[in-house]
Amino acid sequence: MKVVFSGGGTGGHVYPALAVASALAQELGEGEALDALYIGTASGVEKELVTRAGLPFRAVAAGAIRGRSPWGLATSVVKLARGVTQARAAIAEFQPQAVLTTGGYASIPMAVAARTSHRIPLVVYLPDVRPGWAVRFMARLAQRVAVTTDRSLAYLPRAKTVVTGYPIRPTFWQVGKEEARRRLAIDAQERVLFIAGATHGARTLNRMVGGPLSQLLELCHLIHLSGPSDQPRLDRLRLDLPDRLRPRYHLYGYMHEDLPWAMAAADLAVMRAGASVMGELPAIGLPAILVPYPHAGGHQRFNARFLADAGAALVVEDNKLNGLLPLMGELLTDEARRATMAEAARRLARPDAARDIARLLLEVAK
Repeated sequence: MKVVFSGGGTGGHVYPALAVASALAQELGEGEALDALYIGTASGVEKELVTRAGLPFRAVAAGAIRGRSPWGLATSVVKLARGVTQARAAIAEFQPQAVLTTGGYASIPMAVAARTSHRIPLVVYLPDVRPGWAVRFMARLAQRVAVTTDRSLAYLPRAKTVVTGYPIRPTFWQVGKEEARRRLAIDAQERVLFIAGATHGARTLNRMVGGPLSQLLELCHLIHLSGPSDQPRLDRLRLDLPDRLRPRYHLYGYMHEDLPWAMAAADLAVMRAGASVMGELPAIGLPAILVPYPHAGGHQRFNARFLADAGAALVVEDNKLNGLLPLMGELLTDEARRATMAEAARRLARPDAARDIARLLLEVAK
């Protein structure tokens, strides 16, 4: 079966597509094989992630629309038009039986090309709670739309929309705390805090960590995904720590295959509320403090509120991080409260999400 996958900008759009590709390969009948092509932008994170996963990648032009000046908007429209032409050429060459897009402006050229030129069946997946303009537009072109939560149904065509959950890598369902602690050389009795921004890090979270770092390490081990730009500065802070505290600070610019293990080792997470939290936190059963990114349309607030309303997370605004250290300390020492939050997170887990979206692709391809 030949399928094109498309979406990009952040890992929260790319990883679901890769998870569905893996599930689809398993759903195919005996003697069938998946022939996949991933189409995205050359400048986005998708190229690196897709290449690491072993899928062929092809770049097309695309440009963001939201928040652009008149001149920037005109430039983006030209890029999108060029991207549609490039996507049509890719489809004509590859001849897919179905297309899956996972949102972001990087997937617009592929969706338009699939439906207006070659009439290829299109499935759109929305990772976040609230769709941006790109998903709203693509939903009009799609045969089926998959969403993470039923809260999204109010924004999209009900007749062709199905709630599947957020598809995540199989490793998230396989990790355990005991083995994760062994991998990271952290004692089973220690408290562990996991802090991460988005794919490229979060400057305000990194600054928050840098201030009271010694105080934090007196309380717990810290696994910190800083993003590549802030890693050198934070590494200098790590080297300046007392010898007894330095091994308690586990600093990474980014994680790929080891991310599920790092999260499984933790007792508490402090994270941005990008799309990935919708699937990864429930799969691990990890209680969290979510700090929504205040820009880019504010969609992270809806993701954070979904988890908070379920009892799985607390929400702290980006401009109120001064109170975060006491809150982290309070939760790290309150095992009963964390256990309640962890159970609430697990109730949101959808282990069959990737398989269910794969079956939508099989359905429309027929």
